[in-house]
Amino acid sequence: MSDPVTFYGTEVSSRLMLGTSQYPSPAVLAEAFRRSGAGIATVSVRREAGGSRAGADFWRLISDLGVKVLPNTAGCHSAREAITTAQMARELFDTDWIKLEVIGNADTLQPDPFALLDAAKSLTAEGFKVFPYMTEDLILAEKLLAAGCEVLMPWGAPIGTGLGLNNRYGLRSLRAHFPEVPLVIDAGLGLPSQAADAMELGFDAVLLNTAVAKAGDPAAMAEGFALALKAGRLGYLADPMEPRDMAAPSTPVLGKAFLS
Repeated sequence: MSDPVTFYGTEVSSRLMLGTSQYPSPAVLAEAFRRSGAGIATVSVRREAGGSRAGADFWRLISDLGVKVLPNTAGCHSAREAITTAQMARELFDTDWIKLEVIGNADTLQPDPFALLDAAKSLTAEGFKVFPYMTEDLILAEKLLAAGCEVLMPWGAPIGTGLGLNNRYGLRSLRAHFPEVPLVIDAGLGLPSQAADAMELGFDAVLLNTAVAKAGDPAAMAEGFALALKAGRLGYLADPMEPRDMAAPSTPVLGKAFLS
C-alpha cells in the first residue's frame, strides 16, 4: 500500500524518516533503509567532512539510498550557529530543506524555543524550507507557522530515550489545533508500537534514528517500524471506535436460548 505524504509541495513515498548516524556499518545502514522503505534520510552536516575522502564516501552512500535528503543542524546551541550550519548544508547537499535544531538544555536536549524561532525567521527569509524540532508548545507552533514554517516536528520524548509519547495531551492538542499542518513526531520513540500510537493520533510521519541504529538487528527494527506506521495510519483513517467505561456485548443476545 502506497501512502505518500507531502512536505512543502514535494510528495514523499513513505511516512517514515530515518537518521543516518550510529549504525554499526554502512552496509547495515543501507539494509535498514531498504527494508524500511523510508522516504527521507536525515543527515548531520557535522558528519559530512567537506571534500575529504571520508566525507565523499559517506555522501556516495547516502546518494545510493535513492531517498530525499534532509540535512539537520544537530548539535547547534545558538541561532547563529544553526543558521551558519544550514547555509553550509544547502551548499553541500544542494537542497533548501533543513531540519532545524537549536538545543537549549544539554541534559534533556530540549530545543531552545527563542533561538529556534529566531533561526526559523532568518532561514525562511533566505528561502529555506524549515522543519523545526520543537516541544509540543501551541504558542511556539503558532509563531513558527507565522514565521513561514509549513511543517512542525514536535518531540515524542527527549532524543535517544525511547520513552515514546511522553505528553499525549499536548500532542493531541497540537494535532487538533493545526489539522491541516503536516506534523512529524521527531525523537524519543523506541518501539514500533510507539510509532503506531503516533500515527493513530493523526500525526503525518515519524523520524527515528537511535531506536533503529542501536537495535540488535537494525534492519529488522526498521522494517518493524515501517509496518507499525502502516498499521497506525490505517487505524486512524478507519475512524476507530471511542473508548468507553462500560462493557458492551459484541455478540447479539437476540435469539439466545434461556434456561427456565
